[in-house]
Parts: sequence; structure tokens; C-alpha cells
Amino acid sequence: MKRGLFYFITGGARSGKSRYAEDLAAALGGPVTYIATAEPLDEEMAARIEQHRRRRPAEWATVEEPRDVAAVVEEIGRRPGVILIDCLTLLISNLLFGGGVTETDEAALARVRAEMGRLADAAWGSAAHVILVSNEVGLGLVPPYPQGRLYRDAAGWANQRMAAKADRAIFMVSGLALDLKALHTDVRRLLAGQQRPGAGEYHGYDL
Repeated sequence: MKRGLFYFITGGARSGKSRYAEDLAAALGGPVTYIATAEPLDEEMAARIEQHRRRRPAEWATVEEPRDVAAVVEEIGRRPGVILIDCLTLLISNLLFGGGVTETDEAALARVRAEMGRLADAAWGSAAHVILVSNEVGLGLVPPYPQGRLYRDAAGWANQRMAAKADRAIFMVSGLALDLKALHTDVRRLLAGQQRPGAGEYHGYDL
């Protein structure tokens, strides 16, 4: 089976991530399946979900899945097309704090890591192109409460995992896209005075 490409798109709030991902999905061609991880838990979130829904082309299929996204990608990814997942950080929040799960921080992180590993493998091995949108949550102040720090750490690790696995990794700033793998220089090549590693050589830094 010929696999599609795995695109990882990250950035801050209102940086243009979703719009860029939607433009990319349309440009890739073929049937598009949009996997929405948000849950309308309050009026503001419901309004945001509706805004995103209105912006999407009517012919796109939508799957609302707040937790078991990897299973959806494994199923839909058996066929060519495009899968757009928006977004990873809401998925992590749902896994950590949704569903009334009570467990230690270590157990919660282990569960999230296992699900992120499964999702990364499913996205990379999919016959469909996969576009995964996420947020950079570690560029601001350290959260003042334990759950916030747990979430920040889980999201930061997950973003590293996805960026390392993806064929293309894009960072959005003020609506402009930066190709992270084209810009990245690993330590060995930096010290050797070379430009950057080849595709697939960057594996991230574990936390």
C-alpha cells in the first residue's frame, strides 16, 4: 500500500493553523474527512465549533471524535484521500481530564503517551494524507497550578513526537508558515558546520 504524507501544523492561538490546514486539505485533492476533537461544553466552544463547521466545504465528511482518534485514522486511512485532525491539544485535554478518569499524573501521562504513539503510527502509515493541527502551549508563563503543568508537559511531548514522525512540520506565526524540517539543524551537523539533517533524522528530545 502506498502511503500518503503526514503533515504536522502547530503554532499559537489565532496564528492561522486551521485556515492553513484547510487550504492544504483542499489543495491535496480527493475526498476529505475532517476529524473534530472539540466538545461543545459551553456556549463559547459551541460557537467556535459552529464557526469552523460553516467554513468547511459542504462535501467534506465530518467525524466528531474527542478521544479515540487513532482508531478513526486507522479505519479511514485504509483508503486514499485526506484526513484533517483539528486539534491535537484538545484531544490531549480530553484524554487527561475528560470522562471522569481518576488516576495519578504518571498514569495519565503514560496513557496519553501510548495514545499519541498509536496516533503517530496511524498517521504515518495511512494511505490517505493526514494533516494534524496542534498548539504550541509552552511559549508563555509556567502554569501556576499542577493540572496546567501536566497538560503543558503532555502537549509539549506530543508535539515533539508528531513533528519527529511527520513528513512535513509547519510552524504558523501571524498567518505565515515556516517549514520546520527545512530550518532544523541537529547538534552534530551544527558543530560540523553543515546545514540540516535529511528527512527522518530528527527524533526530538524526550521529557
